[in-house]
Amino acid sequence: MQTGTVTVTTANYMELVDITSSIEKELAKSKIDDGVCYLYNPHTTAGLTINEGADPAVRTDIVKALKKIIPFDLAYQHQEGNSPSHVLASLFGSSLTVFVENGRLKLGAWQKIFFCEFDGPRTRKVHWRIV
Repeated sequence: MQTGTVTVTTANYMELVDITSSIEKELAKSKIDDGVCYLYNPHTTAGLTINEGADPAVRTDIVKALKKIIPFDLAYQHQEGNSPSHVLASLFGSSLTVFVENGRLKLGAWQKIFFCEFDGPRTRKVHWRIV
């Protein structure tokens, strides 16, 4: 088993950041050929997801759709003013599991791992464990 943390720096209030290569680098250092890679995001206004990474427009479209789905002008009671970010984080979830085979993440041809920022810009952490 190997564990660690990768740092993610975001530039926008809402964005999806491709962290696949960072996780792949950690996997290569681990020397684990077959197993499971667990990813955990310890932040309440961010999430993790796997989606298409070939076309950057997909990320833009996801953010546009989320802004339409989640009302930002609702009379939220949370005083910090970032309730929509908390709702989005709950929808996406805080963890992912990816199989490891032959020393590589078992992702589909178009799939990438994304850190989902909903309250940026910030510097964030993603913890990983490869078993």
